[in-house]
Amino acid sequence: MTFPVVGMVGGGQLARMTHEAGIPLGIKFKLLSDTPQDSAAQVVSDVVIGDYRDLDTLRAFARGCDVITFDHEHVPTEHLRALEADGIPVRPGPDALVHAQDKGVMRAKLDEIGAPSPRHRIVADPADAAAFAEEVGGFPVILKTVRGGYDGKGVWFVRTPEDAEAPFKAGVPVLAEEKVDFVRELAANVVRSPHGQAVAYPVVESIQVDGVCDTVIAPAPNLSEELAGEAQSLALRIAAELGVTGHLAVELFETRDGRILVNELAMRPHNSGHWTQDGAVTSQFANHVRAVLDLPLGDPRPRARWTVMANVLGGDYPDMYAAYLHCMAHDPQLKIHMYGKDVKPGRKVGHVNTYGDDLDDVLERARHAAGYLRGTITA
Repeated sequence: MTFPVVGMVGGGQLARMTHEAGIPLGIKFKLLSDTPQDSAAQVVSDVVIGDYRDLDTLRAFARGCDVITFDHEHVPTEHLRALEADGIPVRPGPDALVHAQDKGVMRAKLDEIGAPSPRHRIVADPADAAAFAEEVGGFPVILKTVRGGYDGKGVWFVRTPEDAEAPFKAGVPVLAEEKVDFVRELAANVVRSPHGQAVAYPVVESIQVDGVCDTVIAPAPNLSEELAGEAQSLALRIAAELGVTGHLAVELFETRDGRILVNELAMRPHNSGHWTQDGAVTSQFANHVRAVLDLPLGDPRPRARWTVMANVLGGDYPDMYAAYLHCMAHDPQLKIHMYGKDVKPGRKVGHVNTYGDDLDDVLERARHAAGYLRGTITA
C-alpha cells in the first residue's frame, strides 16, 4: 500500500505538530526548512534545507510530494502559481492564500463579499494616515504593513501624525484601520476540503498580551449562541468564498455594541486552535492533514466542557525540563507541548492545555503551569 507524501513548507512548531498528527495515519512528511535546528526539522525524517523564496528550491523540494502545504504564509504568490502550473497540488492554493499574505487584498475581498470589518483603507503617507484618522473620528488608529506582519510585528498603534511615520519606512503599502472599541478578541476556526466538506470548531476567546496570544479559552465564555453561530457561519462562508483548502482561522473583534468584525485571517493551523490537540475529538492539525489530502474530515466537537490553552514563553529560566517534576505532580491531567526551541525572553517555546468542568479551575491550572515553566511562578 502506498501512502501519500505531504510536503510542508516551513519548519516551525505548526509543521512539527502537523507532522505529529499525520503519524498515526501513516502519512509521510517532507519538510522544507530554513535550518536543521528548526522545530519541525528536529523530528521529521525527510528534511530539505533551503530558501522557500527561491523557485528552483521549491520545485526541487516538490518533486516526490503528492501535495504541498504550509506552516506560514510567506511563500511568494508567483512561486505557488508556478508550482500549480507544474501540476503540483498546492493547498491552500495561491488564489486563496494571497488573502492571508496581503492585508490589502484581504480587506478588499471581505468588502466584496460583505463580511463585517473595521473601517479601513490603504494610505500613501503619514499625512494620508492623518486624513484617514479624521474620517473615522480621530486618532488613535491602527496602521499595518500589508505583508510580512505576525504576532504584533508590522502593526502600529498610532496616536499622532508623528507616530505615523514608522510604518512607511518598510517600503510596502500601509493599511489604516479604525481603532475598534471591542470587549474581547475571538477566533473562529474552520477546516475545508477540496470537495467542499467543512467543519467548524467552537468559537474561542483569545487573550493577547503585548500583541502576542497568551491564553485561549474554548468555548468563549458568555458568548451567546446567536453570536457564536454567526461567527462560525461567517468563517465557513469566508472559507468557501475564498476557496480555502485546509485550516482557516478567522480572528474577530467582539464589539461593545454586540457585533463581530473580522480582524485577521490565517490559512494554516493557528495558535487559537492549539487547544484542539487535547480538547477536541479531532485536532486542527489532524483535520488540516485530512483536508489537504481530501480525506473525510473528523469531528470537531469538544471533549470537555472547558479547555484552556496557555502559551509558554521564554523567560530568565532556561531549564524548563526541570520544571516538569512540579508541573506534572501538581496537575496529572496537564498536557505539555514543547517545540524544541532555544529559550529566549518572550519567545513562544511551547504551550499547555488543561480541561475540565470548572472554568476558574481550568484557567488557574493552565496559567500556573505556563508560569512555572517560564519561571515567573515558583511554588
